[in-house]
Amino acid sequence: MTRRTPRLSRLRRVVPDGSTDARAGRPAEARGGRPRRRGTQPKVVALGGGMGLSASLAALRRITGDLTAVVTVADDGGSSGRLRDELGVLPPGDLRKALAALCGDDDWGQTWARVIQHRFQSQGDLHEHAVGNLLIVALWEQLGDHVQALDLVGRLLGAQGRVLPMSAVPLELQALVKGHDPERPEEVDTVRGQATVALTPGEVQSVHVVPHDPPAVPEAVEAVLDADWVVLGPGSWFSSVIPHLLVPELLDALTQTKARRVLSLNLAPQPGETDGFSPQRHLEVLGRHAPKLALDVVLADEAAVPDRDSLTDAAKRFGAAVELAPVARPDGTPRHDPELLAAAYDRIFRMHGRIGPWR
Repeated sequence: MTRRTPRLSRLRRVVPDGSTDARAGRPAEARGGRPRRRGTQPKVVALGGGMGLSASLAALRRITGDLTAVVTVADDGGSSGRLRDELGVLPPGDLRKALAALCGDDDWGQTWARVIQHRFQSQGDLHEHAVGNLLIVALWEQLGDHVQALDLVGRLLGAQGRVLPMSAVPLELQALVKGHDPERPEEVDTVRGQATVALTPGEVQSVHVVPHDPPAVPEAVEAVLDADWVVLGPGSWFSSVIPHLLVPELLDALTQTKARRVLSLNLAPQPGETDGFSPQRHLEVLGRHAPKLALDVVLADEAAVPDRDSLTDAAKRFGAAVELAPVARPDGTPRHDPELLAAAYDRIFRMHGRIGPWR
């Protein structure tokens, strides 16, 4: 988005401490629209997309007020795909979900979380469009600036953190898949589109994005470089987690940052995309896509790791320690419990690496 309107220069964003900042002429300590850490909490950046990132954000907002989400922009299904095709915009759905996850637990936050997640049901063109998707796209068109628009939505919602797209252009996810056609189980085909990759009955060999050298959003790169902790995952491995490693500037930031890096594993293989994957295999495919990436901690649910030694060996290749903790909901579904996941992150932040001034 490059078009700007005169009203953009008049907008001022309220940051979490109640002050305001203008995009033009801000001091260095407020660069990227975020205040500097005040010495009481870690500065955390979480990368991912979909429900996995939402789970991580719902946990992280419980332990830090200095939180930034960097969100994948390769979705091509549902309401997001329709808006992307019709208007040529970034797919807003994963950005909307991240904003909803950052809403507070008070009446204001929970009301707005429900509103932006609400989908229309009709016999017409509005069917299954999410309110939040329409709101985000409307502000993109009004302001001509992805980041400013998302900041404004976050201000409206009272979001406890910031949401940024990982790239300034919509991406197409492509995968090499063995056996995508069940009648040709040994053939490797190129499968296009995030929605199709996520549901393939075949075995995903690798993924890449088109364009092959997409520009990263500068604020996202800066957030990673300026963080105390970076959290990658959980989420759809090939369609939400690995795509962040396919944006060159973002990958460079992840390898160069002085932040500690946590990889949060899924609770179970995803049907279609990672059927039959062990926890260690998730690490192996991550390493194939980003061989220079180092990690500090790999977090996994203790009940989801049948072979701790193999996972420990796989983590050592990244220079990481393994932390096992109960993070799943007690109802038996493969979903993260926000309170348990928050406790696991809090323990990791306190016990690993540098001891931050927030403790």
